[in-house]
Amino acid sequence: MWEDEHISQYLLEAHLNQETDSASRKRPTIINTIDWIETLLKRKNATILDLGCGPGLYCEILAERGHAVTGIDFSRRSIEYAQIEAKKKALDIEYIHTNYLDDPPEAFQNKFDLVMMIFCDFDVLVPDERGVLLKNVLQVLKPGGLFIFDTLNAKAPEKMNIPGRSWELEETGFWKREPYLALSETFHYPEAMSILQQHIVIFESDQTSKSDQLSESDQYSIYRFWTHYYSPETLIPILSACGFSCIENHENLLPEDGLGSKEMVTFYSAMKQ
Repeated sequence: MWEDEHISQYLLEAHLNQETDSASRKRPTIINTIDWIETLLKRKNATILDLGCGPGLYCEILAERGHAVTGIDFSRRSIEYAQIEAKKKALDIEYIHTNYLDDPPEAFQNKFDLVMMIFCDFDVLVPDERGVLLKNVLQVLKPGGLFIFDTLNAKAPEKMNIPGRSWELEETGFWKREPYLALSETFHYPEAMSILQQHIVIFESDQTSKSDQLSESDQYSIYRFWTHYYSPETLIPILSACGFSCIENHENLLPEDGLGSKEMVTFYSAMKQ
């Protein structure tokens, strides 16, 4: 989905939109988060790897503060935008279009003082992927380096009004360039501490006749997104078993936004031994 020509453009616009936190947090929140990260980092001119960097909103501020920054993202459109912006602003940032679950390059081994992963990207990983990610992070961190990331916590299902249903009928929008009907539903699986967001998008094929009813020639796509949430009691042992130490959880770092983000997002910091 992230490489879909239409959806990726909408995602990029959502990242850059300062009126919403739907894809990235607003700039004042990003600045406050970076201020907090630097209090833990406790050093200038650090080497930093931003996983899931998007269009480079964090990377740019970190580079402006003198850090050596590398950003990785799976969206080619976001990486290309970030590269153009860095060049326009004369910022020396390395952007790489790749999957952070792939084996890191040899040049990254023991290179970074900090690996960061912000906006709850950690939560979309299934357990096997999570293990791969943590292994990769340990490989690229220097001894004593930090991994800082955020996750949803156990308050998330209530704050997000899950389970729930909604629908939208659009002439054009996020899912498709052509008219579509999107039927969305969320499911909560408390025993697995997981949330499923399902979207069934029905759209007209070229052969669809103009009528008020769906026909056999209508097409549909189904998108399913799994999100996990964590508590310190479940996540700290996972990090410890992978080889991290000095693991801490940090609460209430985000501002009140009317959506519950302050209460339902927990940040974690963990050190490579």
